[in-house]
Amino acid sequence: MNSMNVRIKLIRSLRALALPAMMLALSLPVFAANGAVRPGIGKNSPTVNQLVREVRHQLLMLPYYGVFDNLEFRIVRNDRVVLTGEVVRPILKSAAASTVRSIPGVKRVVNHIKVLPVSFFDNQIRRAEYREIYRAPGFEQYAIRAVPPIHIIVDNGDVTLVGVVADKMDKEIAGIRANEVRDVFHVSNDLRISHNG
Repeated sequence: MNSMNVRIKLIRSLRALALPAMMLALSLPVFAANGAVRPGIGKNSPTVNQLVREVRHQLLMLPYYGVFDNLEFRIVRNDRVVLTGEVVRPILKSAAASTVRSIPGVKRVVNHIKVLPVSFFDNQIRRAEYREIYRAPGFEQYAIRAVPPIHIIVDNGDVTLVGVVADKMDKEIAGIRANEVRDVFHVSNDLRISHNG
């Protein structure tokens, strides 16, 4: 084995050790305002940054949240949460709103999560995309997590990849492999690259 192969394997193994915590933290896209205490609320009220962390945590802990779902949110006026994204099961949409509504400091939840249509055709594409992407060499690091960081959204034959990967090369590989699946109309690669990648 030449020294280049040894270096590549060492880099991949080091990356695999550092990525789990980072990927979990980044797997939900978030848009938030500043971290100041909200005006008119007591000193013990959560800051926006604390609220963002708690909403992200609660959404990641939802029992039906998986690789074929995408949950996103943003904080408005420091106490309102707007939920967006796409889910396969209607129960996940209602569970997300209910869970976020119960977080201290959240006054209102606006639920714009789209429930994807039931489709045997889309389900076949989901399974094929999952196999194609997560069986790629080096992508084992992404597949071993409870909620894998690469989410595959299939809507009437169109595929969108969302989530986070370690580097630009992994983003390109995921996009190429997603395009190799038969019967897909269009692939959008919206994967983000982690700050450490």
